[in-house]
Amino acid sequence: MKALTWHGRRDVRFESVPDPELRDPDDVIVKITTTGLCGSDLHLYEVLGAFIDPGDILGHEPMGIVQEVGPEVGSLKPGDRVVIPFNVSCGTCFMCERGLQSQCETTQVREHGTGASLFGYTKLYGQVPGGQAEYLRVPFGNQLPIRVPDGPSDERFVYLSDVLPTAWQAVEYAAVPQGGSVAVLGLGPIGDMSCRIAAHRGAGTVIGIDLVPERLERARRRGYHTLDLLEQGEGLTDAVRELTGGRGPDAVIDAVGMEAHGSRVAAAAQKMTTFLPDAVAAALMKRAGVDRLSALYTAIDLVRRGGTVSVSGVYGGAADPLPLLTIFDKQLTLRMGQANVWRWVGDILPLLTDGDPLGVDDFATHRLPLQEAPAAYEMFQEKRDGAVKVVFTP
Repeated sequence: MKALTWHGRRDVRFESVPDPELRDPDDVIVKITTTGLCGSDLHLYEVLGAFIDPGDILGHEPMGIVQEVGPEVGSLKPGDRVVIPFNVSCGTCFMCERGLQSQCETTQVREHGTGASLFGYTKLYGQVPGGQAEYLRVPFGNQLPIRVPDGPSDERFVYLSDVLPTAWQAVEYAAVPQGGSVAVLGLGPIGDMSCRIAAHRGAGTVIGIDLVPERLERARRRGYHTLDLLEQGEGLTDAVRELTGGRGPDAVIDAVGMEAHGSRVAAAAQKMTTFLPDAVAAALMKRAGVDRLSALYTAIDLVRRGGTVSVSGVYGGAADPLPLLTIFDKQLTLRMGQANVWRWVGDILPLLTDGDPLGVDDFATHRLPLQEAPAAYEMFQEKRDGAVKVVFTP
């Protein structure tokens, strides 16, 4: 089959790889019909090479048609249409039963002290072959795949793999009161969808903050307040408070993570790790402060006293010192973590079958064949051509 594979910093290739095979009796093989490009994929493209091997298959936002099932699979059959969550979770362990699929005890990567394995996402998360491919082996076939109805286009459902549950959890963790206010830092796919979900769930004031004109305009067209980070500069806090009664928003969602601008030292440290031997780079990423934390610092500054900061952006290394005095003094709540996909499926799926209140049908800005993925990664990394969400057809 053909798949997108990693070969080095900014070097991904569309090439032939072995077809996946059933290994366990509850495995299924899925023919991928649509698969997404995630902002987290850019971390592999750019800075996490110490934890990935040449030839590893990328991608964790797939959906498709079941082709083959193992002898112990009773809930699916060939021809069923499914979305595959990015968490590789068993569905039956202590953590899964409590809605914490991102902490699945069956697939935790204990070697690295991390949570559940993820499709297409480095040795830190199990080195499981990903979904930017023609076919995908999916374990836990009775519990993991999300069966979706035939009929509507793939784009109605593919975001159940990551974008929708990640944004839904970000808003849930933000605990925005009815009629309250939320500021969203970063209007990439997760930030954009977080604005939509917050408004759908009753937020009265939604403020989107970014520095890419096309992303700001996209949010503005949906009726949200927008602030250009480059235009506001040091006046950003005052501008946000002006929109929120002088106090700041009830909640801030950091949908940026370690892609944040603002720290030249941290940016240089990130880049440096890509030139070091893997063992040295891995140790630096795990122990040294190589994250770029300006978005998180901004969130802590913007939110009102007694408010909540919800972090959905991925941070990949050990953090620089946090402003704990400010967090304590402002009596803030911090919530964060990988999305627990299955925890939110029951809330989200009705919104995809009864109308389209979140605008998923036209959420993608680019629809491309998978063979064009190398160029798409470059475009998305450089934020060119209005790229917000890219989906591929294998």
